[in-house]
Amino acid sequence: MNIPAVFWLVPVASIVALSMAWFFFKSMMKADEGTPRMKEIALYVRKGAMAYLKQQYRVVCIVFVVLCALFAFMAYGLNVQNPWVPFAFLTGGFFSGLAGFFGMKTATYASARTANAARQSMDAGLKIAFRSGAVMGLTVVGLGLLDIAIWFLVLNHFYSGDEMALITITTTMLTFGMGASTQALFARVGGGIYTKAADVGADIVGKVEADIPEDDPRNPATIADNVGDNVGDVAGMGADLYESYCGSILSTAALGAAAFGVAGIEIQLKAVIAPMLIASVGVFLSLFGIFLVRTKEGATMKDLLRSLALGTNVSAVLIAIATFAILYLLGIENWLGLSFSVISGLAAGVIIGQATEYYTSHSYKPTQKISEAGLTGAATVIIKGIGTGMISTCIPVITIGVAIMLSYMCANGFDLSLSSASLSHGLYGIGIAAVGMLSTLGITLATDAYGPIADNAGGNAEMCSLGEEVRHRTDALDALGNTTAATGKGFAIGSAALTALALLASYIEEIKIAMVRGGQELTNVAGEAISASQATIPDFMNFFQVNLMNPKVIVGAFIGAMAAFLFCGMTMEAVGRAAEKMVQEVRRQFKEIAGILEGTGTPDYGRCVEISTRAAQHEMILPSILAIIIPIIVGCVLGVAGVLGLLVGGLAGGFTLAVFMANAGGAWDNAKKNVEEGNFGGKGSFAHKATIVGDTVGDPFKDTSGPSLNILIKLMSMVSIVMAGLTVAFM
Repeated sequence: MNIPAVFWLVPVASIVALSMAWFFFKSMMKADEGTPRMKEIALYVRKGAMAYLKQQYRVVCIVFVVLCALFAFMAYGLNVQNPWVPFAFLTGGFFSGLAGFFGMKTATYASARTANAARQSMDAGLKIAFRSGAVMGLTVVGLGLLDIAIWFLVLNHFYSGDEMALITITTTMLTFGMGASTQALFARVGGGIYTKAADVGADIVGKVEADIPEDDPRNPATIADNVGDNVGDVAGMGADLYESYCGSILSTAALGAAAFGVAGIEIQLKAVIAPMLIASVGVFLSLFGIFLVRTKEGATMKDLLRSLALGTNVSAVLIAIATFAILYLLGIENWLGLSFSVISGLAAGVIIGQATEYYTSHSYKPTQKISEAGLTGAATVIIKGIGTGMISTCIPVITIGVAIMLSYMCANGFDLSLSSASLSHGLYGIGIAAVGMLSTLGITLATDAYGPIADNAGGNAEMCSLGEEVRHRTDALDALGNTTAATGKGFAIGSAALTALALLASYIEEIKIAMVRGGQELTNVAGEAISASQATIPDFMNFFQVNLMNPKVIVGAFIGAMAAFLFCGMTMEAVGRAAEKMVQEVRRQFKEIAGILEGTGTPDYGRCVEISTRAAQHEMILPSILAIIIPIIVGCVLGVAGVLGLLVGGLAGGFTLAVFMANAGGAWDNAKKNVEEGNFGGKGSFAHKATIVGDTVGDPFKDTSGPSLNILIKLMSMVSIVMAGLTVAFM
């Protein structure tokens, strides 16, 4: 089929994003890294982070080889899989890992430069940290669009003459989303275990028992803690949002191929490339927003938040306007309604971000109340934080619910029936709402990756004794980073909910292709035998008895909800076991290495880095493998109805649990920061030690288990799609 000329905007946007990422990286590298001691500390962190990442990639490579061999056997041995799947799977994992690697490399070079810039002014430090974070954002969108463009062109060359060409192309491209999701889950879980083992160990022994400041060079775990910020919150987040970004675009493209199949190949093709074009325009508007971010000396937390909000909100408004033009010029049916679907996704992202900020920033009452609870002890801090986290789920859940309904109705002219055409167009609207939410990821992810850079800058400033004024500036930038990181996690979880819902429909399309490949027929709603290629979504739902009276659906839903809790429990316990080893090691060094606390002895930083690395590599395997195995077993035992129940249960339970954990953890962290700013007794007070305990409980909540759940939700969907042929073979 002839690809319209406007499609070439996709690879052009990719090249622009990667070029600007390179420009920001080179600009950051030109900045002064500071004193010899600052360079030395930065080098420790950089070497530790790269050593960990290399070890993680070795483990992930083994998993990828095994899975790739399985897909190859399914494709070439059993003939129940598209022959391109093994290759698409590999490229998805490769680009996801590459995005995390580039982001972390930038972050480890940027932290000392941010600290040094903070010696001059707050604005100088903010610019370096934020634009270094933008390297991550632009790398993710650039590599994502590049991967999508290449695969679309390659598959179009081979399938352009087929009857179901665009459906085959788009569902095959979805499988590289599984590669990205698999890599992202290992990165998130492994990085989360690493960073929180070090962080909890450093806080319990250093701040609570030895009463020394955070990031004090006398603490043996402090380098491991700073390394962990990079491997968890930069490399892990980059891989995470790479697969969210690609997953939303690809699932919407697959829905477009299905929804507009009867409108002719030209309209169908435009519906497929529309989400790619919206994401491409988002690249240019994100760049515009990035250049708007700046602040003034003496800025308060609200001033800093307002500065970042200016860039992200301007980008969001401009992409909303641009969407109308894109869909109108493409000539897609109901372009106006679809444009409002995109706006509903953008609005949902903004609302979730604002709600997260309210519940996690110490500028607002919920977190201030947690700080106040520290006056009565650690138990009340934990109780108050759990309650705040639970209450904080209301706004995001209601917002996503409203966004789903609005995007569905706008896309099909407010037709709430479940007729074939209405359902297909409505689901396409939900998918394109997810694309809208993630279209400005270039700047949104910059605000997230900024956080660990600012955190490491504060660590560098403390370890190099740069003075109270510099530390005050880096603390302000770090507190801002805690809030933006929490906002970014809420944003990622919200987009995961919309994307996962779109993937449910993509699963049905993959089942259709698997049945066509096997020459199988089914019975439509009218009771007539038809080929799978002629069946609609209602036909499939009726044929497989996907309804709430089918016990397979109910059992699948229970298993999906349980999977979210099982996964969180395993990762929380993994952090606990790793933290125990870290606590024991730090205590041993304080006891056995003479002069550490007096500042005359040198801690064994390398031993703590080694403990975190080994624990992360060992503990990340089982939870990650379970996320892949559960959908396969459910598909083989309970069939299509059970898998759809699994995905719905996992989505509902996982989304709510993820919001709770991310917000509770963020609130505990900033409650501690609030006390450290001099409130409720300040540093070293009873309230401070109580909030430190709350922070250590919240660490795995917000940085390990919580943010990993949005990957779990999508990975189970991706695995189900890739294994659809196997599920059909067991029917």
